[in-house]
Amino acid sequence: MKVIQLFKNEKLLIKRAAKQNREAQRQLYEEHSGKMLSLCRQYIKDIHQAEEVMLSGFLKVFLHLESFKQEGSFEGWIRRIMVRECISFLRSNKKIEFLEDEYSQPEIPETVSSELSAEEIQGLIDELPEGYRMVFVMYAIEGYKHAEIAKLLKITEGTSKSQLFKARKMLQEKLIAQNTAYGTT
Repeated sequence: MKVIQLFKNEKLLIKRAAKQNREAQRQLYEEHSGKMLSLCRQYIKDIHQAEEVMLSGFLKVFLHLESFKQEGSFEGWIRRIMVRECISFLRSNKKIEFLEDEYSQPEIPETVSSELSAEEIQGLIDELPEGYRMVFVMYAIEGYKHAEIAKLLKITEGTSKSQLFKARKMLQEKLIAQNTAYGTT
């Protein structure tokens, strides 16, 4: 028996999902859930909480699917919803603190080279304080500009730059310590 791939055209799939077609919604979810869970996990340490945030993000995706104008990437549109959902979750469950200090061009720490798995790198990122981690993920991984980060997190651009610098410095210190412990410096 030959299996026919239904809804191969993403635009058609999105239109059908917007009309509450459950099969189309399931296919969109299956197509994007892995990447979106990974994205949520970058912001939220606990995998179960990250999954809950992803699910509530997909609920918002499906509730507002008709507002997607077919301009730009559909995945990028979903990612923005997921990032906002992660920020909202972290704000509602924790007091995220951003130290308000002016950014000045600091001395760049030495470059550290290390061969780590993605899981080990994520573990190091998870050890960062919430504010550092959020800014680091948004800037270094998601590609947001400091002005966008400042607007989303309701902080100044200087604070965003400062948090990023401190996050990078802390990660480099952790890598140096790890390399020294394993004798790979």
